[in-house]
This record gives sequence, structure tokens and C-alpha cells, in this order.
Amino acid sequence: MVAEGKRDELLLAVLPGVPFDGWSGQALRDGARSIGMSEAEAQDLFPRGAVDLVAWFSTWADREMLGRTALLPIETMKVRERITTAFETRQDMLEPYKEAVRRAASVLALPQNAPLALKLLYDTVDCMWHAAGDTATDWNFYTKRGLLAGIYSATMLYWLDDRSPGSAETRAFFQRRLADVMSIPRVTGKLGEVLDRLPNPFRFFRLAQRR
Repeated sequence: MVAEGKRDELLLAVLPGVPFDGWSGQALRDGARSIGMSEAEAQDLFPRGAVDLVAWFSTWADREMLGRTALLPIETMKVRERITTAFETRQDMLEPYKEAVRRAASVLALPQNAPLALKLLYDTVDCMWHAAGDTATDWNFYTKRGLLAGIYSATMLYWLDDRSPGSAETRAFFQRRLADVMSIPRVTGKLGEVLDRLPNPFRFFRLAQRR
């Protein structure tokens, strides 16, 4: 847990430099210097540089989201409200770091990082469902996460270009997508048709890289 705390501290010190230097060795060194940490220790904490930093950034956001939603009266909400709350909580935390998210997407868009991109996306939607109090253990467990992954990746892409106050348009976009997806199974009962209507989650990483 000591290492986790140090990684969090260093990550938060690195983030201000990411819009200028990207997820780079320079950003890592500058962040370490700003908190009095040696370059050697910083490299020990993130030995693969950008890849480890980006992965920890996503993990940090997931943990923070879980911690904050645990303080909310989630159990009094409907499922759609719970998922929306989890999403908005995570987005509120990421709002000051939009350029860092964009840069992270560029790292994850590299072919060699595709497995990591998929894992991080899965971990995020899994955390959102846990925050919503999901207890499914059957095939619904994976269905819910697959559906949310499509919605989340599409919304993140939308958010990167959203300049509305408080990202209000992004929130509305997420709610519309969520409402559409939640209504389809009741009408058709066909999972395949639902999945066909969703974007490829990797589209977010590819398109964000071009921006």
C-alpha cells in the first residue's frame, strides 16, 4: 500500500506537465522533482514509463470514483441513475485533466497497447457496475459490461470535443445512449441486435489519437 500511495502522489505531480510533454520521461522527471523524489525512485514506480503512467491514471480514476460513490445514497436510486452517477462522478474527476486523457488515448491507440486499452476499459466499466451495486454472476455480468463499454467509449470521444459548461452536453449524450440501450432488450430480447447498435470501443482510442 505504501507503493500505491507513492504512485498516486507521483501521478498527481506528473499530470500538470502532461499537456505540454505528454506521458513522457520528461513529465515523469519533472513530476518527481516537484515532490522531492529521485528520478531513480520514480522509474522504479513506473518502469515502463508512459504505459505504466497511463494505466495507473485510469486505475486511480476508477478507485477515486468507487470511493466517492460509496459516500452517496446509491441504494435509493434506480439502476439507470446509479450508472449515471458513477459515470458523472468519474467525469467530474477527469474534467481538469482532459488533455491528459486525450494524450492517454493516443498511447493506448498504439497497436502494441491494444490489450492494455481493452483491459483498462473493462476495468472501468466493471468498477462503474460495482459502484452501482451490481451483484450479477451469470451471463448478465458480461452483457452489462459489454453494453456499458460501448456507451462509455462513445461518450468519452464526444467529451473530448465538448466545450459546454460543466460538460453538460456530454452528460446528456451519455444519458441518451444509456436510455436507448436499456430500452432495446425489453423490446427485442436479442443481445446480438443490441451489440450491433454499439460502437467499437477501440474507436475511441483510434479517433482520439487523430485529434
